[in-house]
Amino acid sequence: MKRRSFMIGVGATSLVAGLSSESLCAADDQLKLNKGDVILFQGDSITDAGREKKNPVANAGLGRGYPNVIAKSLREDYSDLDLQVHNRGISGNKVPDLDRRWQADCLEIRPRILSILIGVNDIWHALNGRYEGTAETYRDGFAALLKRTKEGLPHTTIVVCEPFVLMSGTVKENESKWFPEFDRRREFAKQVAEQAGAVWVPFQTMFDDAVAAGSEPGTLAGDGVHPSAAGHQLMADTWRSVVGV
Repeated sequence: MKRRSFMIGVGATSLVAGLSSESLCAADDQLKLNKGDVILFQGDSITDAGREKKNPVANAGLGRGYPNVIAKSLREDYSDLDLQVHNRGISGNKVPDLDRRWQADCLEIRPRILSILIGVNDIWHALNGRYEGTAETYRDGFAALLKRTKEGLPHTTIVVCEPFVLMSGTVKENESKWFPEFDRRREFAKQVAEQAGAVWVPFQTMFDDAVAAGSEPGTLAGDGVHPSAAGHQLMADTWRSVVGV
């Protein structure tokens, strides 16, 4: 198994190493990439990060976020495997939006590894009065989506990424509205991941640890939701470490 260590301002390597064993529900150490394996990233604007939407193809137009950082590092480390990395995140998406496009944007792609980060809009749009879904709506819809995925792709490794926010920008300005409702959704995401037997990537824990180590929240996500380049790099490092590729 090949690994890369990235050195960035927030000390990604040490932060990942410091995550508790309880927070790291890592993939089986025997997870092995094979030639031509397909890796698919799904989610909202955090995953989208300006990726190409008109004619999306593997390994191109993956945006400026963590999927692109991961794709570049994987293709460098496994240059002989011709890995096919896709980004199908769409800005503004919630769980129901994923469900509506899941056949074409997931099941038909047939990924070897499927990574999902979803949940911020499920509360943000509710706070803005544009969505009536509750934390339970999020939990039940996410659980149904993972069940559908496991039935359609029984040999796919599913990775569920923890929804996260940082105390900066709009989140800090509206803290009393975001909490404790956002924490309920995070708890439900982990619960759903465990029930589905998915790999759990603790992004909130990762960012909390980075802040505890001295990083300013605004340098990792200016508005509290969308990561900076340093934030995306830290996400990529953590994702690779936990998934084990």
